[in-house]
Amino acid sequence: MKKRLFSVLALFALIGTALFAEEAAGDAQAAAGAASGIKYLAAALAVGLACIGGGMAVAKIGSAAMGAMSENPELSGKALPFVGLAEGICLWGMLVGVLILIL
Repeated sequence: MKKRLFSVLALFALIGTALFAEEAAGDAQAAAGAASGIKYLAAALAVGLACIGGGMAVAKIGSAAMGAMSENPELSGKALPFVGLAEGICLWGMLVGVLILIL
């Protein structure tokens, strides 16, 4: 897992240095393209990481809630709202991504 994370971060560093090298060349059009490229990359990371985190949270909370409800059916009203809260993480990531693209 650590090797994969390191390789993804190294790839982003290479892309970032390539974009900033174009910007440092002094070409105004390349600088605008680099800024918009970084904007799209940031929005994609915000949405993607939020959805991955939300999916992991729903998996853990959902399985624990189903296990608890199998032993005591009265817990269904108390356990299911936590699954909804975990799904809200994805919505916040989407909101951040849209704000990055708009602003």
